[in-house]
Amino acid sequence: MSTAIKFGTSGWRAIVADEFTVANIRLAVAGIAAYVKTLPAPHCILVGRDPRFLGESFVAEAARMLVGAGVTPIVISEAAPTPAIAHAVRTMKTSGSINFTASHNPPEYNGIKYSTPDGAPALPEVTSQIESAVEKIASGGGGGVPSPFVEKFETADVKPAFLKRLAELVDLKTIAKSDIKVVYDPFWGAGRGYPSDLLREAGVAVETVHDYRDVLFGGHAPEPDDHLLGDARKKMKEIGAALVMATDGDADRFGIVDGDGTFIQPNYIIALLFDYLVETRGWRNGVAKSVATTNLVNALAEYHKVPIYETPVGFKYIGALIDQDKIAIGGEESAGLTIRGHVPEKDGIIAGLLVAEMVAKRGTSLRAQLKGLFAKVGSYFPVRENFHLTTEQKAAFTEKLKADPKELSGRKVVQVVRTDGLKLILEDGSWVCYRLSGTEPVVRAYTEARSERDMQALRSAAEKFVMG
Repeated sequence: MSTAIKFGTSGWRAIVADEFTVANIRLAVAGIAAYVKTLPAPHCILVGRDPRFLGESFVAEAARMLVGAGVTPIVISEAAPTPAIAHAVRTMKTSGSINFTASHNPPEYNGIKYSTPDGAPALPEVTSQIESAVEKIASGGGGGVPSPFVEKFETADVKPAFLKRLAELVDLKTIAKSDIKVVYDPFWGAGRGYPSDLLREAGVAVETVHDYRDVLFGGHAPEPDDHLLGDARKKMKEIGAALVMATDGDADRFGIVDGDGTFIQPNYIIALLFDYLVETRGWRNGVAKSVATTNLVNALAEYHKVPIYETPVGFKYIGALIDQDKIAIGGEESAGLTIRGHVPEKDGIIAGLLVAEMVAKRGTSLRAQLKGLFAKVGSYFPVRENFHLTTEQKAAFTEKLKADPKELSGRKVVQVVRTDGLKLILEDGSWVCYRLSGTEPVVRAYTEARSERDMQALRSAAEKFVMG
């Protein structure tokens, strides 16, 4: 019997009442419990959630399942950010956490994310063991038995310790002293009351939008992307704020708007913060980025004489490098980053707070700072696009990915990288990276040109390679 439960780059996600059912939740939790029982005792797990529909019920069901399986649950009473749960796993020394979240996915989705005892997203060698346990349990005809007797569980509030850690990592005094105003948009998500409380306590003027629970997230995905930040921009203009910081449904991703209303894409935020941390913290141990993230980071690593690690897509690979203290910062173009001494997990909250510190300390806009970076190491213009394929097109393109093209867009391919998908680096330093989605007939094409003028030609060539 094959189940629908597959743990991808960030756990298992599905549509509620379709595949995300109580029966499947029981199966997934039973599989996680079986894995946890292979770890050293005591076997206890934090169980948390974002503010999605039925989250409280799912948490209670998981807790009952864990008790039935001989694992102690510690329930996080309120919706909590993924990075705050990761921090609690580490400080409370639990056997990991089960987090009911579908992150930035649309409101009809929910998901289960298992993090290991180091607070990091489970690596493939762990999720494959959980999937095997799920298959074994399912073939036995059930998902284990929830305890019918336990209704009250040990609880935890993860917020105070997490905010305390953020206050140690971010220079809040510099932000307060600068008198800048900040707008925070939690997108009705788990980040509500986290950065806003911390900034207010430090004496920073901060206003919020979408700062209440809405299980439908305003009728769209809780994704802090350019086209969804209109209300935050309006508030920014109203109060004369220097920037907007936003987070997604579980606050592990970030979105940033500069003082003039320009959305600054995550690729650039990662590069700016890397440069800033080398300058202000003196951290030169390394930098990590996924293969699909801007090569502006590579150029800065060379400029600062810092080692660079290029990983497959999936933050768990960057988390492992944070755990080993090999990097000062690690980031992905899909708006995930973390820094040295922090959790080995994406944290949209610390990203926004560090951007506020950087703007306050440097006293210039993000666009001006980016211009300065380009002057230092050259310009980079990254774009990501999704192409939907028919089944036949997907099969043909899968074959194409095995080839070694010698040229693209009239330029010589000087390097072929297969860390994840197919990345073609061209002679002028521009590149294209193709990755097939594991869940749908979609190919993601990441392109980066060295000038805005060249971007269109490269995008057209990238599309032709996929669809031609």
